Amino acid sequence: MIGVNTLQEFVVARQADFAGATGDLSRLLTDIGTAAKMVNRHVNSAGLSGILGVHKANGNTSKNVQGELQQKLDVYADDTFTRVLKSCLKVGGIVSEEQPGIIHVDHSQRGEGRGYGKYMVCIDPLDGSSNVDVNISVGTIFGIYRRKSPLIDPATTSDFLQPASALVAAGYVLYGSSTMLVYSTGGGVNGFTFDPSIGEFFLSHPNMQFPAEERVYSVNDARISNTDPAISAFLADCRDRGMTARYTGALVADFHRNLIQGGVYLYPGSFDKPEGKLRMLYEAQPLAFLAKQAGGETCCHHHDLLDITPTSLHQRTPLFTGHPTAIARLRTMMAASAHPIPEPAGVKVLR
Repeated sequence: MIGVNTLQEFVVARQADFAGATGDLSRLLTDIGTAAKMVNRHVNSAGLSGILGVHKANGNTSKNVQGELQQKLDVYADDTFTRVLKSCLKVGGIVSEEQPGIIHVDHSQRGEGRGYGKYMVCIDPLDGSSNVDVNISVGTIFGIYRRKSPLIDPATTSDFLQPASALVAAGYVLYGSSTMLVYSTGGGVNGFTFDPSIGEFFLSHPNMQFPAEERVYSVNDARISNTDPAISAFLADCRDRGMTARYTGALVADFHRNLIQGGVYLYPGSFDKPEGKLRMLYEAQPLAFLAKQAGGETCCHHHDLLDITPTSLHQRTPLFTGHPTAIARLRTMMAASAHPIPEPAGVKVLR
């Protein structure tokens, strides 16, 4: 697309690809880019501005709805994205990793007379935030659904509990040596690199696709002894193929590297926790959507994750995503396993 450079220019230009497009989604994606710039500034200056470490409220360390310790940057990123998204007239509800329930956005309270917006946003405001303390990349993950309930009413849980195949857009922001925003609206994956001297995201990685060669696998192998033995067999096969282990513990960083270099990411469930650790709505589903658009695949043990309908807002899931050939081998091995992990409770597969 000759002459298209900035994120805003690109998303507006892509409206023409969709019949009946109104520009509403373009404005929402641009707003996400604005919030990412604000978070990027704080991530890059965290060591100098006193916002490293665990967040405390009333003298006590604070935890999110999952019972995990909140970092100071978790709270800042959640507040920033929530504030920016609530100002977008097209957003009707938000689900965040850091909040227990739906954040309803009623624009009529601002004298707009428009009621609730038509888009539902699921977001992990700062995935891997503890890595900031040791200067390792972190990220933001987001997914956008079109609501199913009437716009005159507050969003319902069912507006969010949709399969990844129903996403209208998904993406992530990687805060690293350079900051990138990567997203898809269902017509391929495109990456934008932030130029701090100008304050804009510029298209740097058009039409991102998993390379043909499998080079990298990412897994926390300290947990492998308590999971399906097929996972260990798969990792041995990866090593036999000359693949290299690379794992940071920051989901966005690992997914992005595997997308660029050609690899597969694994976070299996275990026999005592078959549901795994990662969150379905605002971590696994957006990345499953992106992987598919980039020529990759994603599964939740025995099912294509795109076909799974969540049953709760903070549902957890195993996650295997990346190079399509690697995922196909892994699924074959798990299907033949003599000691498979039990299927997680609450898995609802589309038929």
